[in-house]
Amino acid sequence: MNYRLKNQAVDAPDKGTLQVDVTSALNNFPISGATVAISYTGEPDSTIEQVTTDSSGQTENLELATPPLEYSLQPSETMPYAEYTLQVSAPGFETQVVSGTEVLPGVIAIQPVRLIPLEDRENPQPIVIPDHTLYGIYPAKMPEAEIKPVGETGEIVLSRVVVPETVIVHDGVPTDTTAQNYYVPYRDYIKNVASSEIYATWPESSITANVLAIMSFTLNRVYTEWYRNKGYDFTITSSTAFDHKWIFGRNVFSEISVIVDDVFANYLSRPDVKQPILTQYCDGRRVQCPNWMSQWGSSDLGAQGYSPIEILRYYYGDDMYINTAEQVAGIPSSWPGYDLDIGASGDKVRQLQEQLNTVASVYSAIPSLVVDGIYGQNTKDAVREFQNVFGLPQTGVTDYRTWYKVSQIFVGITRIAELD
Repeated sequence: MNYRLKNQAVDAPDKGTLQVDVTSALNNFPISGATVAISYTGEPDSTIEQVTTDSSGQTENLELATPPLEYSLQPSETMPYAEYTLQVSAPGFETQVVSGTEVLPGVIAIQPVRLIPLEDRENPQPIVIPDHTLYGIYPAKMPEAEIKPVGETGEIVLSRVVVPETVIVHDGVPTDTTAQNYYVPYRDYIKNVASSEIYATWPESSITANVLAIMSFTLNRVYTEWYRNKGYDFTITSSTAFDHKWIFGRNVFSEISVIVDDVFANYLSRPDVKQPILTQYCDGRRVQCPNWMSQWGSSDLGAQGYSPIEILRYYYGDDMYINTAEQVAGIPSSWPGYDLDIGASGDKVRQLQEQLNTVASVYSAIPSLVVDGIYGQNTKDAVREFQNVFGLPQTGVTDYRTWYKVSQIFVGITRIAELD
């Protein structure tokens, strides 16, 4: 059964959800009124849905046919997700085609699309999303020491673990000088990799364990300046033989995105080791990797009720623990350490209100606020709408993930304004 083909509408018994987020490549601002035509990847000229984006540049949530859920919960030779092709157009912008957007049953796929203004006179190439790593064939990871030597001059550059604002991804093997480098926000990078490496239908604890392993591996590359010490001008590659699979332009999954926003400042440690651990893993089906985490095995353990740290210790040993980075780069002010809700007041609330007003100047669905340092109903309503726009649980409470998401969007908008 080929779920790339049009007949999946008849054969696919389950449903998944797709949301398309359309922004300008010029400034990352949302594009309202963009037209999104959706077709099966096997039948790109046969449109099955056509929708337009709202003031936040987002489509409504669309229910689309998928293969059965069980295909993504156990190794299978059958593709466990459906693939769709999107054609996105808007007045004043070049049309962009995305082929291979993955939709899994019972979860939300979020497909970002950046449109190039016509005045740039660029002819955008179609974005083609290749097979997921658990379904397609990719090179196995070449083993490395999980802790890098620190005795050699220049080996360790940073004095403490810092969550970077961006990572530079080399889209190929390290020695491929023709491969392009991409500057990717750290959290977006982790969400992309996790959506490429595991399935969002897995238990939450399994997803969290894998996300922590991906982040710790990445922060080891950052902390040790691994590639720069070898003379390269990037942080990490997109090759599964060397690092993780990162895919330019791919969709991410809401269930993964929310977890990343919850734990993005964490990494994995061993006692008396300063650097984040280079936590390597394999699928555990095509490739066996003793002393590394098995991705399929982690899914099974999560289904048995194992917690994230129990899954990680099952594979990496009992001396593995979760640590938190001392600093998050690019963030104006850290989370206050407690949730902000009705009745809260002070400088942190004032800062939140100021940042929300800046975000509201671009995302008009978010109401503007009087900056008074008091967390009243209007502030709660603005936070709830922010959470709605950016895919967070709509509580109206500024928790850890909401605080840092507001900061992330605020920083992006203000830096664009500074460049203008």
